[in-house]
Amino acid sequence: MADAPETLDMEVLCMQMIVDAGSAKSDYMEALQAVKAGDYETAAAKMKSGDEQYAAGHEQHAKLVQQEAGGDPVTMSLLLTHVEDQMMSTETVKLMVTELIDLYRKLNG
Repeated sequence: MADAPETLDMEVLCMQMIVDAGSAKSDYMEALQAVKAGDYETAAAKMKSGDEQYAAGHEQHAKLVQQEAGGDPVTMSLLLTHVEDQMMSTETVKLMVTELIDLYRKLNG
């Protein structure tokens, strides 16, 4: 039995949001590695790239939230739960990396 088109569309959307969050997280961690090596220019570029990747996923996520708020329920699944986890953990990584970059700047003055 084939999945309904809506289910397949949601699976594709979830996978894209997971990829976006994962790419952003990788960029943020690469920014931290660049700062540790004293390369603040690369770090800034990686943070910007991470922000762009995260924004792409966040835009789709926001549409789902608006859909739900508009009275059209979004069916929760393990995959969508994983999206939520990845989005939140990426936000946390960004916050921590931003703080660490500031700390490295102060230490290396």
